[in-house]
Amino acid sequence: MGPAKIVIVGGGFAGVECARYLERHLRPEEAFVQLVAPSASLLYLPLLPQVASGVLSPRAVAVSMRRVLRRTEYVPGMVVGVDPKARQCVVRRASGVELGLDYDHLVLTPGSITRIMDVPGLREHGFGMKTLAEALYLRDHVLRQLDVAAVRGDEEEDRERLNFVTIGAGYAGTETAAVLNRLTRAAAKRYFPRLDPSMVRWRLVTHGDRLMPELGERLGADAKEILAKRGVEFVPGLSAAEVTARSVTLTNGEVIPTRTVVWTAGVAPSPLAGHLGADTVKGRIVAAADLTVPGLPGVWACGDAAAVPDLTKGGDVKCAPTAQHAMRQGKHLGANLVATLRGKTCKQYKHRDLGMVVDLGRWDALARPLGLGLSGAPAQLVTRGYHLMALRTFAARARTVFDWSMHGVTGDDFMRIGYSDFLTETIGGFERTSDYLTADEVAKSLVNDPGLA
Repeated sequence: MGPAKIVIVGGGFAGVECARYLERHLRPEEAFVQLVAPSASLLYLPLLPQVASGVLSPRAVAVSMRRVLRRTEYVPGMVVGVDPKARQCVVRRASGVELGLDYDHLVLTPGSITRIMDVPGLREHGFGMKTLAEALYLRDHVLRQLDVAAVRGDEEEDRERLNFVTIGAGYAGTETAAVLNRLTRAAAKRYFPRLDPSMVRWRLVTHGDRLMPELGERLGADAKEILAKRGVEFVPGLSAAEVTARSVTLTNGEVIPTRTVVWTAGVAPSPLAGHLGADTVKGRIVAAADLTVPGLPGVWACGDAAAVPDLTKGGDVKCAPTAQHAMRQGKHLGANLVATLRGKTCKQYKHRDLGMVVDLGRWDALARPLGLGLSGAPAQLVTRGYHLMALRTFAARARTVFDWSMHGVTGDDFMRIGYSDFLTETIGGFERTSDYLTADEVAKSLVNDPGLA
């Protein structure tokens, strides 16, 4: 009958771990594996805040899938639809062309996206922290506010530019606010003598009354104390009601003048989860404990987009959408696929949470390995050790260690790349060739206010 055709949707932790397991345990004549993803890199999301702060380079957190997967065929594009009856999925290429892929087994690991609430202006003016491009763009934007405020001289506008607001106090929001607060205050103090460092203000806004409740009450309180000492203002019980280019209105009516609203208020499953006709829980595909999708033969699901029973908590609770679960579910799904192809019995997924780690910059860190609460240097050692183990190639680990070491010795250059200075991806857009004025335009411009925008 020929090799079984396995199509994996998504190049995140779950999808790549599944493909790695299949390559190691299946012979080429047993299965042909394809992985569909927009990018051929595995992004290590937990370290994105360190890219935004300049501690790590982009290549340290983006692992080439071609280094990790040797026999899996990478298909660039997005799966935008699935027909379970015909056993086909629709792939949209970057060019906009769509093609159909047949499958015998479909592995759904499309991951999650930023959960965007129905807040006026959020889509147009909010900044996310879910992709590498967003992290790099945010860094550029934040440093640009310092650049402009340092020469503008209008105190009201300077305060507007130097007010930074993060909505959401989970891991992404807390770590992002912590490291970018450190970056902006250090830059203002060291390289911008005309700026008053006290004008730099970071607010961390959350619906709840605690930071990172998953860490537990004691470590959450420690995180709040660390951030307070650094000048990060914690605003509990609120969220954004409206976002504009120059302000954010909170749900209590308070208006904060700002050019920077970072939105990290949770994630949502990939929209693909709702297009299958399968049962869902809060948008996540309902999967059985063996990671099959009930009612859809040949379809499997795991990772952030799947609601997998957490058997360590009785099965009624679903596994949290974390990288830890995604990696282990991907490997477990691969093992069950191998068992299915060879006529053996599938096993149920069961994994006890190993704990959480949070890096707040330098030696400030919090960790809860196996329920043991740590802070300071011991927590930082555990945190960085965990991240290094989770990176999937020697090259990524080496780059990360090198970047950590160099930043510890030399500090940050506070350099912008210029992502926020142009609006197009063309040569003229990047190099700004259309910005130059004619002689008449120069004369007209000098008559008007010469202040910087």
